[in-house]
Amino acid sequence: MTSGLDTADTICDFLRETLNNAGASGYVIGISGGVDSALVAALCCRAVGVSRVTGVFLPSDVTPAQDASDVAALAGFLSMKIDTVPIGPLIDQYRKLADFLETPYLLGNLMARTRMTLLYYHANRSSSLVCGTSNRTEYLLGYCTKHGDNAADVQPIIHLLKSEIWELARILGVPSSIISRPPSAGLWSGQTDEGEIGLAYADIDSAIRSLDRNGWIPKNDTEEKVVSRNCSARHKQGPVPCLPVR
Repeated sequence: MTSGLDTADTICDFLRETLNNAGASGYVIGISGGVDSALVAALCCRAVGVSRVTGVFLPSDVTPAQDASDVAALAGFLSMKIDTVPIGPLIDQYRKLADFLETPYLLGNLMARTRMTLLYYHANRSSSLVCGTSNRTEYLLGYCTKHGDNAADVQPIIHLLKSEIWELARILGVPSSIISRPPSAGLWSGQTDEGEIGLAYADIDSAIRSLDRNGWIPKNDTEEKVVSRNCSARHKQGPVPCLPVR
């Protein structure tokens, strides 16, 4: 990665250009309390000004209290307003559906898609763009939800590995409590990203760097796992399959 401030400047230029090309008024970001959304919020505020950035915190009934504390810390750091919209009552409405089946996987995806629906509502209301928070590590492994957290109008950090996200967040001064906490999607009590993926981010990023150098030919077990997860995730990374227009 180039120097941190150069990277930030490149992303900010990209965010300004994207907003101008779309003729949009600003950006809407789902703020989770995690480092990815915190970094994106910092970059958007740096790029277009805090008055043109809307943060929305969308806690569920299983969202840890620490998330709210970190969201408040981020709001103070950036001097930005972050709206809180609990999604628990919406999820309860889904539970009234006939034959509703509740598992951590199904409910987690449902929450991710519900959050994105609300972000697009806010964006539509203010003629804004939804700014995504996906990073390259998770995108390559398919650790995201279709039409949920991977749905956005722009993805400014999707070229950065998780280790690069942490580095850039430190350079931009994101609160240390956000950077140091174990990454979690908050989809169920006690959930952590590394626990769900089954690999540490440091090991994944090391494997991705090695695979990049070696044409994505795996050299060890970890790289085999990364390649396997990447292959399984291809349906999340490309356009929707369709027949050609006649």
